[in-house]
Amino acid sequence: MSVHAFIDESIRDSRYILCVAVLDPAQLAPARKQLARLLLPGQRELHFKKEKPPRRRLLADRIGGIEASVTMYVTTRTRKTEEQDRQRCLAEAVGELVRRRAQRVVIDSREEQDRHDEMTIYRALGGRPSTTGVIYEHLGSTASPLLWIPDAVAWCYGAGGDWRRRISPIVHDVIEL
Repeated sequence: MSVHAFIDESIRDSRYILCVAVLDPAQLAPARKQLARLLLPGQRELHFKKEKPPRRRLLADRIGGIEASVTMYVTTRTRKTEEQDRQRCLAEAVGELVRRRAQRVVIDSREEQDRHDEMTIYRALGGRPSTTGVIYEHLGSTASPLLWIPDAVAWCYGAGGDWRRRISPIVHDVIEL
């Protein structure tokens, strides 16, 4: 069965975290509905960093209950190597997504820096993206609510403690690079 993946990042102290949330196609619409119900009046997106702690707890609990499988790719970083760390994590993630027969990969856009991701994905797909069947694109989080899952999970994982516990039901794997 093919899957869809949604990717975002978090940076905590000396750790770079790339979070990949994978959903079965049948879970896409229910997950979108669950996430839309979490928006406050006038809110267009969930961005975990901008939320207050009581609301974060509620969001983490609800997102931890969504039918998704999340893998975290974690590496130690410095400001000088941050982009290299991201690309190393992304290459590992794309390799795994090809093995899982991902159909679509949506990555939270970083505007001009998206070109780095595109080169990494192209290389990870063996220079022949069309033969893998993987469609990938960069979108903003207002355009794809399912990007809110890796945003929240990466933030909680990076924060550790009770935050990490709250999202642990959907964290399938943590890969240290």
